[in-house]
Parts: sequence; structure tokens; C-alpha cells
Amino acid sequence: MAVTSMASSSVANYNKTNVMSGIARTIDVRYVVVAGGGGGGAGENVGGRRGGGGGGAGGYRCNVPGESSGTSESAEYSLALSPGVAYTVTVGAGGAGAAASETNATSGSDSRFGQIICEAGGGGVTRFNLAGRAGGSAGGGGASSGSQTGVTGQGGNGGAGGSDSGGGGGGATGNGVDGSGGNAGAGGNGLASSITGSSVTRGGGGGGGGISSGGTAGTGGGGTGGTASGSSAGTVNTGGGGGGSAYNAASAGGSGVVIIAVPAGTSATFSGGVTQTSATTGGRTVYTVTATSTTSETVTFA
Repeated sequence: MAVTSMASSSVANYNKTNVMSGIARTIDVRYVVVAGGGGGGAGENVGGRRGGGGGGAGGYRCNVPGESSGTSESAEYSLALSPGVAYTVTVGAGGAGAAASETNATSGSDSRFGQIICEAGGGGVTRFNLAGRAGGSAGGGGASSGSQTGVTGQGGNGGAGGSDSGGGGGGATGNGVDGSGGNAGAGGNGLASSITGSSVTRGGGGGGGGISSGGTAGTGGGGTGGTASGSSAGTVNTGGGGGGSAYNAASAGGSGVVIIAVPAGTSATFSGGVTQTSATTGGRTVYTVTATSTTSETVTFA
């Protein structure tokens, strides 16, 4: 028999039950997170001068609809977060370039937003016959080396070294290019995002160092590789890898970034060690976090 009426008290109890058991409010969050890029390798000057590998870009993750995550994977799933909960936010630093021939570059540092973790870009290698360091995007190898793999969904592989040159560091969407003879490999290219309202490319790999020519920078903040000099650093807040060199000081990787877009009208409160700016675009408030003073900084939405 069809139900044609219901007591008003029953309707009230039904609504009260759904509110209490409920269906809790969540916030639809979009993000681009990029880790710090690796530093470039300097190359050896033992038994002949050789180039070092370019730094790998920091790992790149994105869930903006219609865009790509690292290695040109589809954007990650939508993210629903709860108001009133403190979520960790960390911007990874770029790794130091090798200070001189025979010294090592360092990898960058991880970036994090809640459970979204991007792995640091791998450092480019100075030593002959050694592949670059693993990372979100891997660093380029030293002269006569093999290649190193990046993290699927975050970044590309580092290039192998030529006989007297380093490989390019991997980028967010492309592998570093192998060196050839004394000509170093180019850095892998990064990925573009319009989360802030305009298209910006981030996550480029650093070019390797070579005795004849340095590798070109990957698009998206990668550093240019050099010969005896002339390498350049990864760009700040892009996670770009640093350029490698040949038997001289190489360059640092660029710091990462955490970009968070929430529906307009949603507020975000950051802990004291967070440096950020905000703007409203496309019906969303976009918070761009450019630095964090510790790995314990947080953001809370309301």
C-alpha cells in the first residue's frame, strides 16, 4: 500500500538523523604539488676531464581536471578534505650543486600536502660510469654511465652519460637526454598547469655538463648545463633540476611549491612557518605556498 502521509514528528526525526549521522561537509580541493629539484653534478678531472649529470626535477603531482600529473599520467582523483582538520604542508628545498670536480651534488627535498607526497628530484652524478640518483625525476648520469629511473606518475628518467659528458636530468613529463661524446644531454621537459588562472610550466630537468657543450635546460625551470663554467640553477618554486658542469662547480636545484585551490568562500588558516599568497580565479581561492620553515607546518580549512 502506498504511503500517502507521514506525521510531522516523523519527518523531523528523519531529518535530524541524517544531520547527526550524516552527511558531513567536505571541501573539494584541487592541487599541484612539486618537490625540490636535484643539484647538478660537476664531472671528474681524473685521467681526463669529463662532465657531470644534470639534476632531476622534483616529483610532480596534480589533480586539476583536464591537466596531467607527472610522466603525463592523467590527473589524480578528486580530493575531499574535512574542515577543522590540520593538514601537513611542506615545500621541499632544492638540492645543492656539486661544489667542485670530484664532489657530489645532493638531491632535493620532498614536498607534501596532507597525504600527497612528491619525491625529491635526484641529484646529477659527478663520478665517471655512475648513473644519476633516483628521485621523483632522476638525475643525469656521469660520463659513460647508464640511466636512472624516475617515479611513475611523478617524473622521468635521468639520461645516460656520453664518453666525456653527463646526461640530462629527468623532467616531469620527459626523460633526460643521453649525452653523446663531449656534448651533454638536455634536461627533460616539465608540465604546464593553469591552476592559478594562467599557464605556468614547472618541473624541468637540468642539462648535463660536457667538455664540448652543456645540455639545454628542460622547459619549466630546469637549469642549463655548462662546460668548465656556465651552468645555471633550477628556478625557485618550479622544482627545476640544476645544471651540470664539466670539472667545475655545478648549480643547485630549484625549490618546490604547493598550490591549493578551494571553492571561493572557503577559508584557509596556515601555521606560522608558512609563506603563501592567495588570489581568486574561476570561482576558487588559490593559495600558493612558496616556503615552509619546518616539516611540521599545517593548513586548516573552514
